[in-house]
Amino acid sequence: MELVPLRLAPHTASVPCPGHPRGVQVQSWAHVPSGESGAANMELDITTERTGESCVIAVAGEVDVYTAPGLKREIGTALEDGCTDVIVDLERIGFIDSSGLGVLVSALRKAKEQGGTMRLVCTRESILKIFRITGLDKVFPLFASVEEARDF
Repeated sequence: MELVPLRLAPHTASVPCPGHPRGVQVQSWAHVPSGESGAANMELDITTERTGESCVIAVAGEVDVYTAPGLKREIGTALEDGCTDVIVDLERIGFIDSSGLGVLVSALRKAKEQGGTMRLVCTRESILKIFRITGLDKVFPLFASVEEARDF
């Protein structure tokens, strides 16, 4: 098995948001394999929207051993930058493995140590099944939408 190095491409923008003096900060990361054109396409798109101390981290793609470090960095950065209310939106992921679950468990622990919260948004049955099998459905608050998670 050949390991394909990943390239990290950040994009940041500030978006005006009525009613929020600082607006909403949006940061997006695209993890794209570098190297030969015949390499498998491993991609994870991560977008963070921050409003005050609340962050919504939307994840799209596959969370696996190759892409989990990018998710870990993004959640870690959000927590270090003062987000105490973290919502991770998993609605657009097609797969998550044990390394991805480990990132989420580690981030939950870090959020709680800092006096914060972390909630997950997921309605995809294939992903929810993984949370049920591992017992993580009892560890993480799971919600059907970002709005529902915010209102909790």
